[in-house]
Amino acid sequence: MATETIEQLVEGGKATAAPPLGPALGPMGVNIGEVVSQINKKTESFKGMQVPVKVTVDTDTKEFDIEIGTPPASALIKKEAGIEKGSGNPQEDKVADLLIEQIIKIAKMKESNLLGKTLKQKVKEIIGTCNSMGVLVEGVPAFKAIRLVNKGKFDKEIKEEKTELSEEDKKRLEEEKKKLQAEIEKRRAQYEKMAKDIIDKMAGKEKGEIKAKLREAKIPEEIISEIMPAEGAAPGAAPEAGEAPAEEKAEEAKPAEENKE
Repeated sequence: MATETIEQLVEGGKATAAPPLGPALGPMGVNIGEVVSQINKKTESFKGMQVPVKVTVDTDTKEFDIEIGTPPASALIKKEAGIEKGSGNPQEDKVADLLIEQIIKIAKMKESNLLGKTLKQKVKEIIGTCNSMGVLVEGVPAFKAIRLVNKGKFDKEIKEEKTELSEEDKKRLEEEKKKLQAEIEKRRAQYEKMAKDIIDKMAGKEKGEIKAKLREAKIPEEIISEIMPAEGAAPGAAPEAGEAPAEEKAEEAKPAEENKE
Protein backbone atom coordinates (compact mmCIF):
# COMPACT_ATOMS: atom_id res chain seq x y z
CA MET A 1 0.00 0.00 0.00
CA ALA A 2 1.47 3.35 -1.06
CA THR A 3 0.76 6.31 1.15
CA GLU A 4 1.46 10.03 1.21
CA THR A 5 1.52 12.14 4.33
CA ILE A 6 1.23 15.84 4.99
CA GLU A 7 1.72 17.60 8.30
CA GLN A 8 0.35 21.08 8.94
CA LEU A 9 -0.50 23.45 11.77
CA VAL A 10 -4.15 24.53 11.71
CA GLU A 11 -6.25 26.69 14.00
CA GLY A 12 -8.43 24.48 16.14
CA GLY A 13 -11.89 24.08 14.61
CA LYS A 14 -11.14 26.50 11.78
CA ALA A 15 -9.29 24.52 9.10
CA THR A 16 -10.22 25.47 5.52
CA ALA A 17 -9.46 24.35 1.98
CA ALA A 18 -7.34 27.48 1.59
CA PRO A 19 -3.52 27.34 1.86
CA PRO A 20 -1.65 25.67 3.35
CA LEU A 21 -3.97 22.66 3.77
CA GLY A 22 -5.97 22.70 0.52
CA PRO A 23 -3.07 22.92 -1.96
CA ALA A 24 -1.21 20.18 -0.08
CA LEU A 25 -4.21 17.83 -0.22
CA GLY A 26 -5.22 18.65 -3.81
CA PRO A 27 -2.68 16.45 -5.65
CA MET A 28 -3.64 13.46 -3.49
CA GLY A 29 -7.12 13.24 -5.01
CA VAL A 30 -9.01 13.09 -1.70
CA ASN A 31 -12.26 14.83 -0.87
CA ILE A 32 -10.77 18.00 0.62
CA GLY A 33 -14.07 19.14 2.12
CA GLU A 34 -14.45 15.86 3.98
CA VAL A 35 -10.89 15.99 5.29
CA VAL A 36 -11.33 19.58 6.47
CA SER A 37 -14.65 18.71 8.13
CA GLN A 38 -13.12 15.84 10.08
CA ILE A 39 -10.12 17.95 11.12
CA ASN A 40 -12.43 20.66 12.45
CA LYS A 41 -14.48 18.11 14.36
CA LYS A 42 -11.37 16.59 15.94
CA THR A 43 -9.80 19.97 16.83
CA GLU A 44 -12.92 21.80 18.01
CA SER A 45 -11.77 21.71 21.66
CA PHE A 46 -8.58 23.58 20.67
CA LYS A 47 -10.24 26.74 19.34
CA GLY A 48 -7.88 29.70 19.26
CA MET A 49 -4.77 27.50 19.27
CA GLN A 50 -2.49 26.16 16.57
CA VAL A 51 -2.81 22.39 16.41
CA PRO A 52 -0.45 19.95 14.64
CA VAL A 53 -2.37 17.76 12.17
CA LYS A 54 -1.08 14.74 10.23
CA VAL A 55 -3.08 13.43 7.25
CA THR A 56 -2.05 10.09 5.73
CA VAL A 57 -3.63 9.18 2.37
CA ASP A 58 -3.73 5.79 0.64
CA THR A 59 -2.83 6.80 -2.91
CA ASP A 60 -4.71 3.81 -4.38
CA THR A 61 -8.01 3.89 -2.49
CA LYS A 62 -7.90 7.60 -1.54
CA GLU A 63 -8.85 6.64 1.99
CA PHE A 64 -7.30 8.86 4.63
CA ASP A 65 -6.40 8.85 8.30
CA ILE A 66 -6.13 11.96 10.47
CA GLU A 67 -3.91 12.22 13.54
CA ILE A 68 -4.30 15.22 15.81
CA GLY A 69 -1.46 16.40 18.00
CA THR A 70 -1.86 18.77 20.91
CA PRO A 71 -0.73 22.37 21.33
CA PRO A 72 2.17 23.08 23.73
CA ALA A 73 1.35 22.74 27.43
CA SER A 74 1.85 26.50 27.76
CA ALA A 75 -0.94 27.12 25.22
CA LEU A 76 -3.30 24.77 27.07
CA ILE A 77 -2.48 26.47 30.37
CA LYS A 78 -3.23 29.88 28.85
CA LYS A 79 -6.56 28.62 27.54
CA GLU A 80 -7.59 27.14 30.88
CA ALA A 81 -6.48 30.27 32.71
CA GLY A 82 -8.14 32.61 30.20
CA ILE A 83 -4.96 34.64 29.62
CA GLU A 84 -3.19 35.73 26.43
CA LYS A 85 0.36 35.30 27.71
CA GLY A 86 2.35 34.17 30.72
CA SER A 87 4.00 36.52 33.18
CA GLY A 88 7.02 38.54 32.09
CA ASN A 89 8.26 38.34 35.68
CA PRO A 90 6.98 34.92 36.87
CA GLN A 91 8.79 34.89 40.20
CA GLU A 92 6.96 38.02 41.35
CA ASP A 93 3.95 38.64 39.10
CA LYS A 94 1.30 35.91 39.13
CA VAL A 95 -1.19 36.26 36.29
CA ALA A 96 -3.78 33.57 37.06
CA ASP A 97 -4.71 30.64 39.27
CA LEU A 98 -5.63 27.09 38.21
CA LEU A 99 -7.29 24.33 40.21
CA ILE A 100 -5.96 20.78 40.31
CA GLU A 101 -8.86 19.62 38.09
CA GLN A 102 -7.61 21.90 35.32
CA ILE A 103 -4.04 20.63 35.74
CA ILE A 104 -5.29 17.04 35.51
CA LYS A 105 -7.25 17.94 32.35
CA ILE A 106 -4.14 19.38 30.68
CA ALA A 107 -1.99 16.44 31.80
CA LYS A 108 -4.47 14.02 30.21
CA MET A 109 -4.55 16.04 26.98
CA LYS A 110 -0.74 16.00 26.81
CA GLU A 111 -0.45 12.47 28.16
CA SER A 112 1.50 10.93 25.29
CA ASN A 113 3.97 13.84 25.15
CA LEU A 114 4.93 13.89 28.83
CA LEU A 115 7.79 11.98 30.44
CA GLY A 116 6.05 10.81 33.61
CA LYS A 117 4.90 7.20 33.84
CA THR A 118 1.91 7.92 36.08
CA LEU A 119 -0.77 10.60 35.93
CA LYS A 120 0.57 12.01 39.19
CA GLN A 121 4.01 12.50 37.63
CA LYS A 122 2.47 14.05 34.52
CA VAL A 123 0.46 16.44 36.70
CA LYS A 124 3.70 17.64 38.28
CA GLU A 125 5.20 18.27 34.83
CA ILE A 126 2.28 20.55 33.96
CA ILE A 127 2.59 22.34 37.29
CA GLY A 128 6.28 22.85 36.47
CA THR A 129 5.28 24.66 33.29
CA CYS A 130 2.88 26.83 35.32
CA ASN A 131 5.90 27.83 37.42
CA SER A 132 7.68 29.32 34.40
CA MET A 133 4.53 31.24 33.38
CA GLY A 134 3.65 32.87 36.69
CA VAL A 135 0.47 30.81 37.11
CA LEU A 136 -0.59 29.78 40.60
CA VAL A 137 -2.01 26.32 41.30
CA GLU A 138 -4.66 26.00 43.99
CA GLY A 139 -3.79 29.49 45.19
CA VAL A 140 -0.09 28.84 45.80
CA PRO A 141 3.10 29.20 43.71
CA ALA A 142 3.70 26.18 41.49
CA PHE A 143 6.74 24.91 43.40
CA LYS A 144 4.61 24.76 46.57
CA ALA A 145 1.82 23.00 44.65
CA ILE A 146 4.32 20.30 43.63
CA ARG A 147 5.14 19.78 47.31
CA LEU A 148 1.43 19.35 48.02
CA VAL A 149 1.16 16.78 45.23
CA ASN A 150 4.14 14.91 46.69
CA LYS A 151 2.43 14.88 50.10
CA GLY A 152 -0.67 13.31 48.57
CA LYS A 153 -3.04 16.28 48.98
CA PHE A 154 -4.56 15.75 45.53
CA ASP A 155 -4.34 11.94 45.34
CA LYS A 156 -8.14 11.55 45.36
CA GLU A 157 -8.68 13.97 42.47
CA ILE A 158 -5.82 12.45 40.46
CA LYS A 159 -7.01 8.87 41.06
CA GLU A 160 -10.54 9.79 39.97
CA GLU A 161 -9.13 11.87 37.07
CA LYS A 162 -11.36 14.82 37.94
CA THR A 163 -11.37 17.51 35.25
CA GLU A 164 -14.64 19.41 35.70
CA LEU A 165 -15.12 22.71 37.53
CA SER A 166 -18.30 24.00 39.11
CA GLU A 167 -19.71 27.39 38.09
CA GLU A 168 -18.77 28.63 41.55
CA ASP A 169 -15.15 27.54 40.97
CA LYS A 170 -15.04 29.33 37.62
CA LYS A 171 -16.43 32.52 39.12
CA ARG A 172 -13.92 32.43 41.97
CA LEU A 173 -10.99 31.92 39.60
CA GLU A 174 -12.11 34.85 37.45
CA GLU A 175 -12.28 37.10 40.50
CA GLU A 176 -8.84 35.92 41.60
CA LYS A 177 -7.42 36.70 38.15
CA LYS A 178 -8.76 40.27 38.33
CA LYS A 179 -7.23 40.69 41.78
CA LEU A 180 -3.85 39.42 40.58
CA GLN A 181 -3.94 41.76 37.57
CA ALA A 182 -4.67 44.73 39.83
CA GLU A 183 -1.69 43.80 42.01
CA ILE A 184 0.56 43.56 38.92
CA GLU A 185 -0.54 46.97 37.67
CA LYS A 186 0.06 48.55 41.07
CA ARG A 187 3.51 46.96 41.37
CA ARG A 188 4.39 47.93 37.80
CA ALA A 189 3.49 51.57 38.45
CA GLN A 190 5.79 51.55 41.48
CA TYR A 191 8.66 50.07 39.46
CA GLU A 192 8.14 52.54 36.61
CA LYS A 193 8.23 55.49 39.02
CA MET A 194 11.37 54.12 40.66
CA ALA A 195 13.03 53.60 37.27
CA LYS A 196 12.20 57.09 36.04
CA ASP A 197 13.54 58.61 39.26
CA ILE A 198 16.83 56.74 38.77
CA ILE A 199 17.07 57.80 35.11
CA ASP A 200 16.37 61.45 35.99
CA LYS A 201 19.04 61.43 38.70
CA MET A 202 21.55 59.84 36.30
CA ALA A 203 20.87 62.17 33.36
CA GLY A 204 23.98 62.44 31.18
CA LYS A 205 25.46 59.14 32.41
CA GLU A 206 26.35 56.25 30.09
CA LYS A 207 23.42 54.05 29.12
CA GLY A 208 25.14 50.93 30.43
CA GLU A 209 25.75 52.58 33.79
CA ILE A 210 22.09 53.57 34.07
CA LYS A 211 20.94 50.04 33.20
CA ALA A 212 23.28 48.61 35.83
CA LYS A 213 21.75 50.93 38.41
CA LEU A 214 18.23 49.89 37.39
CA ARG A 215 19.14 46.23 37.76
CA GLU A 216 20.76 46.96 41.10
CA ALA A 217 17.40 48.43 42.18
CA LYS A 218 15.77 45.13 41.02
CA ILE A 219 13.70 46.78 38.31
CA PRO A 220 12.26 43.92 36.15
CA GLU A 221 14.06 43.45 32.81
CA GLU A 222 10.77 43.83 30.95
CA ILE A 223 10.38 47.38 32.28
CA ILE A 224 14.05 48.21 31.69
CA SER A 225 13.72 47.08 28.06
CA GLU A 226 10.64 49.23 27.54
CA ILE A 227 12.11 52.33 29.16
CA MET A 228 15.60 51.88 27.68
CA PRO A 229 15.30 49.76 24.48
CA ALA A 230 18.33 48.37 22.69
CA GLU A 231 20.08 50.68 20.24
CA GLY A 232 17.96 51.09 17.11
CA ALA A 233 14.94 49.31 18.62
CA ALA A 234 11.63 50.95 19.34
CA PRO A 235 10.16 50.86 22.86
CA GLY A 236 8.12 47.69 23.36
CA ALA A 237 9.75 46.04 20.33
CA ALA A 238 8.94 42.37 19.83
CA PRO A 239 11.57 39.61 20.10
CA GLU A 240 13.70 39.04 17.01
CA ALA A 241 12.24 36.83 14.29
CA GLY A 242 12.41 33.16 15.20
CA GLU A 243 12.70 33.82 18.92
CA ALA A 244 10.06 31.95 20.90
CA PRO A 245 7.98 33.56 23.65
CA ALA A 246 9.51 33.13 27.10
CA GLU A 247 6.92 30.66 28.37
CA GLU A 248 7.34 28.41 25.30
CA LYS A 249 11.13 28.43 25.68
CA ALA A 250 10.60 27.23 29.21
CA GLU A 251 7.86 24.81 28.11
CA GLU A 252 9.08 21.91 30.13
CA ALA A 253 10.89 23.96 32.79
CA LYS A 254 10.10 22.85 36.33
CA PRO A 255 11.74 22.93 39.75
CA ALA A 256 13.94 19.85 39.36
CA GLU A 257 14.23 18.85 43.01
CA GLU A 258 10.55 19.44 43.81
CA ASN A 259 9.45 17.40 40.79
CA LYS A 260 10.90 14.19 42.16
CA GLU A 261 8.60 11.68 43.88
